[in-house]
Amino acid sequence: MRQHQQVLKLQTTGKSLCRVTQKVQAIVAESQIQTGLCTLFLRHTSASLLIQENADPDVLKDLENFFAKLVPEWENYIHSTEGPDDMPAHIRTALTKTSEQIPIANGRLVLGIWQGIYLWEHRQHGQTRELVIHLIGG
Repeated sequence: MRQHQQVLKLQTTGKSLCRVTQKVQAIVAESQIQTGLCTLFLRHTSASLLIQENADPDVLKDLENFFAKLVPEWENYIHSTEGPDDMPAHIRTALTKTSEQIPIANGRLVLGIWQGIYLWEHRQHGQTRELVIHLIGG
């Protein structure tokens, strides 16, 4: 049983879904782990991770629109010292998640044909985000 861990630094461009599937898969390939488990952990409280549709961009747009209505930025939040987009970003992260686990088989992530891994930036302006990738297997 081997382990491999790497931190992937990602620059976001502001509120959007950024596909990171290929970057994660490249790290899995470099690790030479053929069968195992990939754990992803995003080290932030105003961005999240999700596995979602990777073919039709309308799915991602609908998700963004739904969350914009569900957690509006114009509410009168108590926490506002970091700007009007900060507290809504924390709420959106609480409603989603900051980690994922994906099996590895034959040296590849076992994702469905229509699945992609996304970092979801919830802040208005671009940020540098850190994604910890931990692999275990043989």
